[in-house]
Amino acid sequence: MKLPLSWLKDYVDIDISAEELAKRLLCCGFEVEEIICKGKEIKNVVAGKILSIKKHPGADKLLICEVSVGNGAIRVVTGAQNVKAGDTVPVALHGATLLGGVKIKEGKLRGELSQGMLCSGEELGLTSADYEGASADGILIIREKVAPGTDIKQALGLDECVLDVSVTANRPDCQSVYGMAREIAALLDKPLKPLNLNYDEEKGDSIERHLDVEVLAPDLCPRYMVKYVIDIEMVQSPSWMKRRLALCGIRPINVIVDITNYVLLEVGQPMHAFDYRFLEGAKIIVRRANRGEKITTLNEKESGLSEEMLVICDVKKPMALAGIMGGENSGIREDTREIVFEAAKFARDCIRRTSRKLSVQSDSSARFEKGVDAGLCEIAMRRALALVHQLKCGKIISGIKDICAEKLSRKVISVEKEKIDRLLGISIEKEAMMRILNRLEFKVSFEKDTLLCEVPLFREDIDGYPDLAEEIIRYYGHDHLVPTLLKNASITKGGKNASHKHADRLKDVMVAQGFNEIITYSFISQEYFDKFRLKASDPLRKAIRLLNPLSEKMAVMRTTLVPSIIETVATNTRKKILSGRLFELANVYIPSSLPLNSLPDEKPMLAFALFGEGEDFFTAKGCVENIEEHFGLELSYERGSYPFMHGGRCADVFCGGEKIGFFGEVHPDALEEFDIKQRVYIAEIDFRLLEKNICYYRGFKPVPKFPEVDRDIAVIVKEEVTCGQLLETISRKGGALLKEAELFDCYVGGQIEKGKKSMAFSLRFGSEDRTLKVEEVDQAIEKILKALNQEYGAILR
Repeated sequence: MKLPLSWLKDYVDIDISAEELAKRLLCCGFEVEEIICKGKEIKNVVAGKILSIKKHPGADKLLICEVSVGNGAIRVVTGAQNVKAGDTVPVALHGATLLGGVKIKEGKLRGELSQGMLCSGEELGLTSADYEGASADGILIIREKVAPGTDIKQALGLDECVLDVSVTANRPDCQSVYGMAREIAALLDKPLKPLNLNYDEEKGDSIERHLDVEVLAPDLCPRYMVKYVIDIEMVQSPSWMKRRLALCGIRPINVIVDITNYVLLEVGQPMHAFDYRFLEGAKIIVRRANRGEKITTLNEKESGLSEEMLVICDVKKPMALAGIMGGENSGIREDTREIVFEAAKFARDCIRRTSRKLSVQSDSSARFEKGVDAGLCEIAMRRALALVHQLKCGKIISGIKDICAEKLSRKVISVEKEKIDRLLGISIEKEAMMRILNRLEFKVSFEKDTLLCEVPLFREDIDGYPDLAEEIIRYYGHDHLVPTLLKNASITKGGKNASHKHADRLKDVMVAQGFNEIITYSFISQEYFDKFRLKASDPLRKAIRLLNPLSEKMAVMRTTLVPSIIETVATNTRKKILSGRLFELANVYIPSSLPLNSLPDEKPMLAFALFGEGEDFFTAKGCVENIEEHFGLELSYERGSYPFMHGGRCADVFCGGEKIGFFGEVHPDALEEFDIKQRVYIAEIDFRLLEKNICYYRGFKPVPKFPEVDRDIAVIVKEEVTCGQLLETISRKGGALLKEAELFDCYVGGQIEKGKKSMAFSLRFGSEDRTLKVEEVDQAIEKILKALNQEYGAILR
């Protein structure tokens, strides 16, 4: 919101610079985004009076002017033909700077000395909105009586500073010059000067004879008031009014419209003026629109209305969209002689919905959306009438139509002083509290230690004692606040805890293996459980449903990361990205019971997916084993079974005797649900259980003193027997002499009986105190083979 400093000074004595004022406003909650000084670049330009004019001897289109600039006269050569002797004009002297940094120096033009330059309005950055005639071709003629030598910035108001202030949405009372003047008066501890609300009425007539008003929707229009003005004279708005409107970004139109805009800027109340000629039936009706009704607004846009919209009508038709824009027949014209001023309070939600639905916005709708208090209507109406009286542009008929369904009583808040002190964390004297609140037009008193406060009508944002505490500390000074800890709190050392560091390390391990991290929503669709063919009793279906989901695709809190990561793979494959490695470390949400009676367990999980050429079950297992190696884990694997995983290519992962996750190939039927036409391998690991078994300690193992013996064995077993089962038996029966055992081949084919497979293991034997004999190794091998045969029916191949 733009605030001309001179306008603010009409109501409060500001004796500090604009920069200092901006700093102090920021301290009490108002950020000054910019200080605009229109004539800041202009230097050494003065008002000059043309004493005489003669033709240039060497150029038919040039004139030589003798110009008085206060301390003498100078010669200026100009090509402008609109000047004459006696005119007062802007003169850029030698060394002057104009808009855009243009420098002026004396010099010769066609052989004649020119000691400066006569300036147009454009060269000074002026338009006709700033000064009448400034947009015309030629030199700017100054109409007012100005002494030669006067600084042009002072003469034309170019020394004006405008503060561009950001006002938060909860302070509609400050969306005006007078509202901000009230805050500045409190800030500077200066008196706030009253508005001029005085005017005379025509006593021989009454509004009752000319106009009737009916409000049929008091819930959407709590207050509606109108005033009747006759004998309108469409005189020019005074230059001070046009200049102020222009400084605030509003184009002057005519005196009546300018008055309504001026009042909007000055007190924050939108107003409208109806041409009385077009009010059929001499009656204004405030009602909800009829279904299918249409209105053409002042911007020449026709809009279809619905029943939740509010309109201002006469007895036959809508005349205006309430609080937004007038109809095409309601506007003020050059031949308008009778008007009806309107000031009202409309429901902000109604204005907002109507404005958005019809795509019609205006300065009025923006103000009404933020909120206008009912008490402001009368102030704005009286201010508008005072301007009509001051400018002598109409006669005000006595009487007023004022329909008010809202009680205009002040809200009273009673609170113990201790509560405010406790909330702020400091103790403030009673006198200081009263002084601050009284400056802000609250009525304050103390009964012992209880603060009694009457809230002004324009402060609809004040609802309880926390709001009062905020008002007090804004002006008492935030620098008085003392940092204090919450009850039972203590100072902690900053930095990441062990869990955060483990998570960072895990992410580094995944990235080092070529994975890209993804982040997905914690909300998923319940349809995923059906796509994965989960049974009704499956724990994963026990998901928390949101009360107000954004959509059914984000209706429940996820209990597994698998749907999110497969959906991401599907998104990539649809975009022709047919290979990749993705991972996510995020929480799943496991409720103890449904409906919820306590917060769910937020369990951190790691999920990763591999797809594309070169990826298979064993590359997925290799990624798990890489995690095992980096975190010092001891993992084991068993065949896994999940409805959405391939039956023969899925393994559960165990650590410390607990199942911590699984990995394997996604079942083709599940992939078909996502329209994925290639193999995908995934894993999901419980990060909390993984953390519990982390061991970064690596003991020293010396190089063997005695030679070790390597032997290979290949056994034929049933297909359902797993590598982990065989390795566990080999390790158990190999005894102390067996140092390592590793699978190096698995074969299923024509040379092997159907339903069986061949598994080959590399075994390494050794001793720390002697060289092993062949017989000792043979005995260990025999013992292992016997155990494998007994437990799994394994036959040496």
